[in-house]
Amino acid sequence: MSVALFPIALEHTTMSQEPSNEADRAPSIGELTPPDRTLMGPGPSDVNPRVLRAMSTPLVGHLDPSFVEIMDEVQELLRYTFRTDNRWTIPVSGTGSAAMEAAIGNVVEPGDTMLVPTNGYFGGRMASMARRAGGDVVEVSAPWGEPLDPDDVADVLAEHDPDVFGFVHAETSTGVLQPDVAELTAAAHDHDALVIADTVTSLGGVELRVDEWDVDVAYSGPQKCLSCPPGASPLTLSDEAMEKVLAREEAPRSWYLDLSLLEGYWGDERAYHHTAPVTNVYALREALRLVAEEGIEQRWARHERLAGALKAGVEGMGLEMNAPEEYWLPSLNAVRVPEGIDDGAVCDALLERYDLEVAGGLGDLDGEIFRIGCMGYSARPQNVVYTVTALGDVLESMGADVDPGAGVTAVRENLD
Repeated sequence: MSVALFPIALEHTTMSQEPSNEADRAPSIGELTPPDRTLMGPGPSDVNPRVLRAMSTPLVGHLDPSFVEIMDEVQELLRYTFRTDNRWTIPVSGTGSAAMEAAIGNVVEPGDTMLVPTNGYFGGRMASMARRAGGDVVEVSAPWGEPLDPDDVADVLAEHDPDVFGFVHAETSTGVLQPDVAELTAAAHDHDALVIADTVTSLGGVELRVDEWDVDVAYSGPQKCLSCPPGASPLTLSDEAMEKVLAREEAPRSWYLDLSLLEGYWGDERAYHHTAPVTNVYALREALRLVAEEGIEQRWARHERLAGALKAGVEGMGLEMNAPEEYWLPSLNAVRVPEGIDDGAVCDALLERYDLEVAGGLGDLDGEIFRIGCMGYSARPQNVVYTVTALGDVLESMGADVDPGAGVTAVRENLD
């Protein structure tokens, strides 16, 4: 009897190995081979090989004693880069927008009034996050492509007496660097408002002094001037700001980004809150080590020098910058699109012909500017020369009135 059943059992086993329908078939996907681009857009920037090597080192647990030491080192390096002594200085697990939401979602309580800028895309994102946190949003107006005027800020502060004032230090959508930061913070503090600064495109690339400028909260992203893959994003809070967070009557609407809970993990206790992105913290540590080795002021100077050569090159070929010299942002160069040229077609051609990434405009400047980054490991002489050469070639081939040779000559003269 058992012998007679054996062929039937074997036949059943063989048949079960065949997928019954398409959904049961295992996907056939090849090895990962992304293109080797030169990243000169608004982010991410090229990653230093040392940072990539750090990411390939062995994983440890997020509560491992060795990782706790790494956490301490990352916090120390972040304080140096932010130019602050703030105890509450951490990398938030997530992209720069997570750090942004942690800042606004914890500091802004339901019923609070937050003053936000209107002069760029990311001021609008501040407003959206403040509303989601239950805040009442008022705006201080300035055209896209211009900084906030301290007198206008003072007037709106006097009229609305907000609890929180936010501004974008380096507006990625317009290529504008906000000057007069200390004037803005002084005006806000005269009305007992806490100040939140978006430093996503400035940290590690242009002058930023959190303590000296009296900024209460600053957040950033690692993928821009720090040249680190996104995943662990810098955030710093003053004692006054953290006191407000810890004194809240109503918990923030995000459990994951609740700083009163994250304090247990990044503070002295080192208690479990979530599984930190260990590899991203490794990467951030190495990226910040590179900042410290170079020296923060030397790093600011390098960005200004190389972006200045890039600016000279695009102007030398006949293009115009979007921002005037007095508030030009070295880490993100907004260049006016020549008349009759499709910015999207130019960006596509640069990718196809040169494996070079730049970007078009956002929001009010959609179709009007190219956004060309000069950040971190991307801010190197060879990248600047390559970008100006490629951009000039593509624009000329599309009929733009440019002189590519003059642009390259201007770059080289500024790099000598």
